[in-house]
Amino acid sequence: MPSFEDLLAEGAAVDVAGWDFSWFEGRAREARPPWGYARMLGERLSALAKVPNAAALDLQTGGGEVLAMAHTAPATLVATESWPANIEVARRNLARLGAQVVPVGDELSDLPFEDGTFDLVVSRHPVAVPWNEVARVLKPGGTYFSQEVGDGSVRELTEFMMGPLSEADLSARLPHRAADAAGQAGLTVNDLRVFRGRMEFYDVAAVVHFLRKVIWIVPGFTVDAYRDRLRALHDNIQANGPFFATTARFLIEARQDR
Repeated sequence: MPSFEDLLAEGAAVDVAGWDFSWFEGRAREARPPWGYARMLGERLSALAKVPNAAALDLQTGGGEVLAMAHTAPATLVATESWPANIEVARRNLARLGAQVVPVGDELSDLPFEDGTFDLVVSRHPVAVPWNEVARVLKPGGTYFSQEVGDGSVRELTEFMMGPLSEADLSARLPHRAADAAGQAGLTVNDLRVFRGRMEFYDVAAVVHFLRKVIWIVPGFTVDAYRDRLRALHDNIQANGPFFATTARFLIEARQDR
């Protein structure tokens, strides 16, 4: 059985570029929402591929892994990404679809596109949504379609590592707040679905890799800074079995009616 130090080293060594989570197979498990975001996204892109001059934009694409699942896409397909390590990964993954990957400053930067450019704007698990910019770049009748991380997602792990969260921390990702923000930007929300499921971590290497990859769960996480809490978590898993947490997701679709 690997030692605590071996597991820390393993989790710290795994490349965190992109949004490929295949490394976690057998190390962690997360329940998935029933709606199937990747399938729904693929259906929307396939429909747009039949529309002359249609265009789609994927915000915060990561390594482009989810967008790359689509079988076909409109002639104009663009993805944005702010993390330099992800940009070349995304370009490789999206080459088959002919997508252009555009670097941006951060998740709330102004989008470098003209008003009314896109029929569809999408994003899976955005860190934050620049709602006014989304509304601006959508064509009249265009749609924003996204699966987002919900309120208190993986709260149990965050609190194990950092202590109790405040109410402000817990309410930052409430689905109705996203819907309100969409409405304030001039979009009409026509679908909002919520899901909560179970996440399991089978060893501390999986926790280390997860916290390095999904950086908002424990902001500023490093192995050295959290070594004592990681040791406690390792001991907990050894004594009691997998560490359980709750995953939260919501699906939102909003239309530009102006």
